[in-house]
Amino acid sequence: MSDGRILIGNFLCTDRDANVILGACTEFLNPEVCGFSDEPRILGLVMVPGRHIVSMHLEVPTNNNL
Repeated sequence: MSDGRILIGNFLCTDRDANVILGACTEFLNPEVCGFSDEPRILGLVMVPGRHIVSMHLEVPTNNNL
C-alpha cells in the first residue's frame, strides 16, 4: 500500500474504481517505513481503495500445497 503496509489475504473481488476486497486479511507493517517491526494484525474482511494499491502479487498453489 502507499503508506508502507502490506496486506495478505484472499482476493474476493474488485469494482470499476479498482477497489479490492480481501478476505481473511492480515496486515504487516513495513519496518523500513515505520521504523519497527510489530506483530501482524488480523483484519478479516477488508476493502482496499484502489488509489492506495502500489502492487499486487499472486501466489499460485502447487500440487504440493493441496
